[in-house]
Amino acid sequence: MKSSTFGFMRDSVAAESRALDALYETMDEKEFVKTLDFILKSNLTVLSACGSSGFAAKKFAHSLCCVECPAKFVPPSEAVHGGMGALKKDNLLILVSKGGKTDELVPLVSIAKAKGAKIALVTANKDSALAREADAVLLLPDVPESDRYGVMSTASFAATVAIFDALMMGIMEEKDYALSDFALIHPGGAVGKKIK
Repeated sequence: MKSSTFGFMRDSVAAESRALDALYETMDEKEFVKTLDFILKSNLTVLSACGSSGFAAKKFAHSLCCVECPAKFVPPSEAVHGGMGALKKDNLLILVSKGGKTDELVPLVSIAKAKGAKIALVTANKDSALAREADAVLLLPDVPESDRYGVMSTASFAATVAIFDALMMGIMEEKDYALSDFALIHPGGAVGKKIK
């Protein structure tokens, strides 16, 4: 192994840590509270995103289900082939696009607006086309990614997951979500055994 390799690995962790620190310092209370309110009032939250952002969105859809807020991840390719039929009036559509201009997500905005659904966007570009159409914008911090070229979804991915985790904590607090509620729907695995 190259003598420099482990240093690059540690630098990656430091870069992601800086992203989380920056997010902590720049969280917009108004936008987070607005998004939280949208989730709590929605019968269904639909999430969509491409690439690595899609994995973060999938995780959040699962997390929402774990706290009994119905949610569904719809890949953009399926969303424009009937998948957006799940979205109804007063539901919430959450999109993730670091640059705020992901071509695959643009048609989803028109569909959501026509259906009377709310739109929340996670992005690093508050002046983007998608941000201008959103009802709530959760900003990713403007920090470099952890790879040497600054192109891999690393620090921004960590910040996206943190945004979604923060929203989940807000939901649990507002709903007074009890461990017994979680135990009912999560009987499997080590967690299930621990909370029986």
